[in-house]
Amino acid sequence: MLLKHRKEFWWFPHMWSHMQPHLFHNRSVLADQMRLNKQFALEHGIPTDLGYAVAPHHSGVYPIHTQLYEAWKSVWGIQVTSTEEYPHLRPARYRRGFIHNGIMVLPRQTCGLFTHTIFYNEYPGGSRELDRSIRGGELFLTVLLNPISIFMTHLSNYGNDRLGLYTFESLVRFLQCWTRLRLQTLPPVPLAQKYFELFPQERSPLWQNPCDDKRHKDIWSKEKTCDRLPKFLIVGPQKTGTTAIHFFLSLHPAVTSSFPSPSTFEEIQFFNGPNYHKGIDWYMDFFPVPSNASTDFLFEKSATYFDSEVVPRRGAALLPRAKIITVLTNPADRAYSWYQHQRAHGDPVALNYTFYQVISASSQTPLALRSLQNRCLVPGYYSTHLQRWLTYYPSGQLLIVDGQELRTNPAASMESIQKFLGLMTIRDFGARDLKVVRLAA
Repeated sequence: MLLKHRKEFWWFPHMWSHMQPHLFHNRSVLADQMRLNKQFALEHGIPTDLGYAVAPHHSGVYPIHTQLYEAWKSVWGIQVTSTEEYPHLRPARYRRGFIHNGIMVLPRQTCGLFTHTIFYNEYPGGSRELDRSIRGGELFLTVLLNPISIFMTHLSNYGNDRLGLYTFESLVRFLQCWTRLRLQTLPPVPLAQKYFELFPQERSPLWQNPCDDKRHKDIWSKEKTCDRLPKFLIVGPQKTGTTAIHFFLSLHPAVTSSFPSPSTFEEIQFFNGPNYHKGIDWYMDFFPVPSNASTDFLFEKSATYFDSEVVPRRGAALLPRAKIITVLTNPADRAYSWYQHQRAHGDPVALNYTFYQVISASSQTPLALRSLQNRCLVPGYYSTHLQRWLTYYPSGQLLIVDGQELRTNPAASMESIQKFLGLMTIRDFGARDLKVVRLAA
């Protein structure tokens, strides 16, 4: 059964005085404006318990404006919203949903009725164009190709010559006459729940760079800047020398590392874990605003990125022009180094089993032992992981550093890294730093 949803008679207030949420940088002030909106609704008998809201011009919904989501939840108890901006692709049938901060964001479709389309005989392209869209054209195909369709029109489309009613009544009659689709409707919250039952893979968002789309940049807070996103990533794998490279590059006058994390030290671990769902505002807070965006190189190092299945796709969506640095050593040496790392940190499995027992464990052995085995061996499947990275990044943006050379001749390795990044080459980091890099590697 295909589930169809047609929303056309509900009125959901945007904001008091129609202000765009991304213009509010203080959540408390934004919430105060929403309370005025809610008070107005209550005084005029407008329902406030449907759990659904929209924002003017999609402001704050996507790209995410954290203050909007927080204020929505605290004032209205919003559970569902919608937007046609995620992802901002054409044709519209490729729009998808996502969940952020407990609010379900559904993909809204374009029906061709906007603020300026008030009268039937003034429809852009003429009334024949509207009827063509209904009777087998764009509007018909939108409903036909989307298991769930959400449309938003404007009050003026109904308050003048009933253009909105004509459009959707005609669409429903045409569908009932020429297709065998079963049309159903649900209130916002059950509809959103049904949507993510049908498409559970869409629960996780895919953050894109707001500055790559003029529309997104226009509805993004002016206090934010894409210059605060890193220009390159050190992706791992673990125990190959990435900490040494991080240390060296942090000494370069043109390079600035991310701020340390209270839980993962120099690693943010944004793209491969629960931190990703906190959004890009959270991510950008780990980077300073560069003094000169054209010359300042921001970067982060998270050694758990290399062997993750999701990181290359997520990274390429947000940072499509970023350069990627990985360090590869003999995978057997890397596995043994990780085993010793776990022993040094008191891992009971590593303390109770020899390295040979760990890497040769069968599928019938305890889960904790197999987990340690995976962390020893899986990051060393270099060809598999590199193929995944090269699916999303061109080879010219990926540098493979020889971990053995990094250990024995760090100056040469750092010279090649600086050349790859297009940095002014600094050859003499000092004897003390060379000793540190050997220890870290």
